[in-house]
Amino acid sequence: MQAVRRRRLFAGISLSAALVVGAVACGGEGSEDGFDGTDDRVPVATSTNVWADVVEAVGGDHVEVSSIIEDSTDPHSYQAAAADAATVNAARLLVYNGGGYDDFFVQLAESSDAPAVVAVDQADHGDHGDHGEHRDHGEHGEHSGEHGGDSHAHGNEHVWYDLRVMSAVADSVAAELSDLLPERSDTFERNAADFAERIDELGQGVERIAQEHAGAAVVATEPIAHYLFVSAGLEDITPHEFTAAVENETDVPATAQQRMLELVSDEADVVVRNVQTATPATENVVGAAQKAGTPVVDVTETLPEGQSDYISWMGGQIDALAKALDK
Repeated sequence: MQAVRRRRLFAGISLSAALVVGAVACGGEGSEDGFDGTDDRVPVATSTNVWADVVEAVGGDHVEVSSIIEDSTDPHSYQAAAADAATVNAARLLVYNGGGYDDFFVQLAESSDAPAVVAVDQADHGDHGDHGEHRDHGEHGEHSGEHGGDSHAHGNEHVWYDLRVMSAVADSVAAELSDLLPERSDTFERNAADFAERIDELGQGVERIAQEHAGAAVVATEPIAHYLFVSAGLEDITPHEFTAAVENETDVPATAQQRMLELVSDEADVVVRNVQTATPATENVVGAAQKAGTPVVDVTETLPEGQSDYISWMGGQIDALAKALDK
């Protein structure tokens, strides 16, 4: 897939005066000169540590990556600080998720002329469909213009659980870095190819699940692993009302809570829990699953503390899902 280039074009979302001042004070002067490649390291800013790891896998020693979110902070509700604006303003390449997931980064990107790779723009889900649910972002759910062309058109913004998207992002990052450091293009292309091979290895694990457990019923406390379920041929039977309430941080309707408890006790083959957004409602579901003997698989939205490698992190989650279904 082609690299996605975005440049500032619209004023629908603007930074506060504090962020703009902070960007100028902390990073504006350096970015005015532009990147000349003399130090052989491209400054890159990413929204989360997931995308930071992809950039590092492709760029190696020739990138200096700064991730705005390094921990379990929810990108949906993250409020950018002046230091974040400075980081983005000083970067020569931006990589973020899009699709309403990390709107804070879209706002920061509006002050930058750097090209950007937007993950949701790499998605071509075809038969994946738009079965996932997403948070209601109100007026920020859709954007227009070059830094904000992404929307909820793909249905589910958690595209890093789609292995094909990860390979596409790596290819686009390699293309952008090659434009910035042409003399290192062979290295970037080779690293992207190596990353794709490791992604293919993960895909073999997903294919095994599909071969051995196609049609197995899954319930999830949040739809972050939607594309993994689809690729593995699993049936997500989670009530929409439950996941919508959890994602929007509202009370789960009593009927949806009761239905979830029934499902994990009588119909679900496995429960998938996002441990980074545990609530009393989700923990009640997990408790019911444990009581019924239904396996529970823990997943996360971003790389957990102590884990800096996307491949091993995602591989561990795929293995955990396979083992749970094998029981």
